[in-house]
Amino acid sequence: MSTSYATVLRTPGAARIFAAALTGRLSYGIVPLSLLLAVTGTTGSYARAGWVMAVFATATVVLSPVRAGLVDRFGPRRALPPMAAGYALVLLGLAAATWRPGVPFAVLLALAAAAGVLAPPLGPVTRALWSALLADPDLRRRAYSLDTVAEELLYVTGPLVAGLIAAAARPALGVVLGAVLVLAGTLALAASVRGELGSARADSATGGGRSRPWRLLLRTRQPLASAAGVGAGLGAFGLLTVVFAGRHGQPADAAWVEAALAGGSAVGGLALGALDWRAPARIRRAVPTGGLGTALALAALAPTLPVLAAVAALAGVTVAPTLTTAYLLTDELAGPEQRTRAGAWVNAAFNAGGSAGTALVGLLADRLPLPVCLALAATPVLASLTATARTRGRARIRELAVR
Repeated sequence: MSTSYATVLRTPGAARIFAAALTGRLSYGIVPLSLLLAVTGTTGSYARAGWVMAVFATATVVLSPVRAGLVDRFGPRRALPPMAAGYALVLLGLAAATWRPGVPFAVLLALAAAAGVLAPPLGPVTRALWSALLADPDLRRRAYSLDTVAEELLYVTGPLVAGLIAAAARPALGVVLGAVLVLAGTLALAASVRGELGSARADSATGGGRSRPWRLLLRTRQPLASAAGVGAGLGAFGLLTVVFAGRHGQPADAAWVEAALAGGSAVGGLALGALDWRAPARIRRAVPTGGLGTALALAALAPTLPVLAAVAALAGVTVAPTLTTAYLLTDELAGPEQRTRAGAWVNAAFNAGGSAGTALVGLLADRLPLPVCLALAATPVLASLTATARTRGRARIRELAVR
């Protein structure tokens, strides 16, 4: 069957879901930088701002599978609106608290933790809706590719919007805008759900949704390992890019490398959705993951910032395909009653890997030559291939089924 991105969006309900999801998820691109700038301005301390952001990010990542499990259990219509309303109210509280100095630091930490607890899992919900809405595998692959590329572009656009708001007015206004966007987008997404998840709700009611989380983790360990490895490699590379730019010009020049990575990722993601790739699942996972590891290793040979940007663009071509494949495989292995939670685990694995990679390379950057550190950034990506190769077992039956 010949399909296209236009065919995906012409599917009844698809365009409405896509637009609502993009609106809500743009908030996640704007809020982090806006909140960081607002807290820095009101406390006058980068250290305190860092603690607030760490609490916010940790609560968001750690509890994402829990919130996704609630969506699997109760459905988007019932679970999402309370999360969105609570999250938006807390964001408004953070905006008010950072409008001017004087609010106790403990209050900022408490509000940041509450925001992380309530953040709606819009990415996993959207991908679960795609799976329920699109029965054709080709259409689903294109939908996932389009969704991954759009999400990455939002995380490029969001900080730009936050920077413009901070330059023109107050950073706290970016937090207010984030609250408005996430509330409007989430409510629209919940309202757009009709019968798409009806079968999943029925399975949950009869016991399917009460499957133990550790069993889901065992079934999906291969794509989760890929997501964690990619996150660790990109987290390390992002920090090393700043170090490289600082030694070859200005640290702010790292933005060009990040832009090249994002641009390459958009091209790769769209190409993945446009091609009819009939290879087995393990090949679909291994090829882009191996390509990313190889490209990151080549960064160790870059002599100048433009060359590093070119290597980043090459690496970027494999980023969206790797993550899209991880999402698709996780979705296939999880079953309809756990799709949202499974997608959240992929997000959590990627973010946890990114945090670990950034922290570890931060310790090594002052102790080892920069080329060595850049080469090490490829290690977790390539190691994820080794880990998945050792654990085929029961997952091989699933792989044969999705050829």
